[in-house]
Amino acid sequence: MQAWYHEAKDAHWKNSAELKVRYPSASIINSERAVFNIGGNKYRLVVRINYKSETVFVRFVGTHAAYDRIDPEKF
Repeated sequence: MQAWYHEAKDAHWKNSAELKVRYPSASIINSERAVFNIGGNKYRLVVRINYKSETVFVRFVGTHAAYDRIDPEKF
């Protein structure tokens, strides 16, 4: 999680396609939401990304089982 944080802090993604280049296993939910697998897919991280202002908002961090109980588009 810390490694992801440090990479995201310094990232300058312009869109989800650029994010996928760095993180091919990330799931793009919509134009501003993405899901990352953390810890060998034991955990999921849902973020909202504002590509224009280069800000990332963490919306959810939890186990894969907990992720299955949420709607990542609305959480």
